[in-house]
Amino acid sequence: MRHATRGDVDPFIVMDVMEAARQAEAAGRHIIHMEVGQPGTGAPKAARDQLIADMANPLGYTVGLGLPDLRARIARHYGDWYGLDLDPARVVITSGASGAFLLAFSALFDNGERVGLGTPCYPSYRQILRAVGLTPVDIPTSLADRFQPQPQHVAAHDLAGLIVASPANPTGTMLDAPQLAALAEACAARDAALISDEIYHGIDYDLRPVSALSVTDEVYVINSFSKYFSMTGWRVGWMVVPDDHVRRIERLAQNMFICAPHAAQRLALHAMNCAPELDANKAVYAANRALMMDGLRAAGLGAFAPPDGAFYIYVDVSAYTDDARAFAAEILDQAGVAVTPGLDFDAARGHHWLRFSYARGTADIIEGLDRIARFMQARRA
Repeated sequence: MRHATRGDVDPFIVMDVMEAARQAEAAGRHIIHMEVGQPGTGAPKAARDQLIADMANPLGYTVGLGLPDLRARIARHYGDWYGLDLDPARVVITSGASGAFLLAFSALFDNGERVGLGTPCYPSYRQILRAVGLTPVDIPTSLADRFQPQPQHVAAHDLAGLIVASPANPTGTMLDAPQLAALAEACAARDAALISDEIYHGIDYDLRPVSALSVTDEVYVINSFSKYFSMTGWRVGWMVVPDDHVRRIERLAQNMFICAPHAAQRLALHAMNCAPELDANKAVYAANRALMMDGLRAAGLGAFAPPDGAFYIYVDVSAYTDDARAFAAEILDQAGVAVTPGLDFDAARGHHWLRFSYARGTADIIEGLDRIARFMQARRA
């Protein structure tokens, strides 16, 4: 049967790693999961209890932009966290951050236009852009710039848009207010759209993340309930757009998705009032981060930029391999630890890098680091 070239996207390699880990577990092995960016916790208990009560009522379609109560609560969240006075009318509830990216790319760009990605970056940006007929432009970033794109890249690559992430996946690095403002100014000067991925806000350590909304209203800000709110499988996120883009997004959302899942929206609303439980999760990530940085350095895997946020460490393993995918398979096979090769995040340079996630419980992190240390010691012997 015929097929479209828009479907010729690369696989999401971390999902292949997850499948290999699942097969190993099915064969009876105990695997430590450092491959996937998924909290080891579930949605907050108080929120789940409230959702059970909600289920007594029919949960049919919501309006395309999402539950008004949830949109208002998210707007209040921007006041609480960032000191911003945000109009709830600018908030759009989406089917996860992935749904938000589909809406944003459809609303902002015409076929073939060039959208910049500072590599290494979240791989699905590139594949979603390709699937909707756009041209992803990889912009190699450097350790010196903490793996973030620079303002001059917008003009140098003739971009119609730029996607930034802070904290970033896979590196955990962040942009401060002056850096975000400079990127916003560079985009405005070229009539390029700025899209700010902020899904790891709330998972930070020494510095507080800055929302792009603090420096400009001419931006699409995308966030999710998957990470800080620990709701990966519920598939609900949100987007903040300029006033004059709301109706455009609404029309697209109505036709593409009808609405985000109603039950997930109700759970998200309740989860926003569960800060003590969520901040306890964050304290676990902070402890895991310290363990990971010390443990990886002790194992001889110390070539990384310390992460400002999220729950990843992106490690240069070029001293040990030219094939990160094979190296990750070796670690899984011999040490029973699943890690992600950098090819997911950087097709040109990722064969020298591995991403380690510390989103699981601390006991798993300790065990995983011990296994990695023994693996590296045996490999050097």
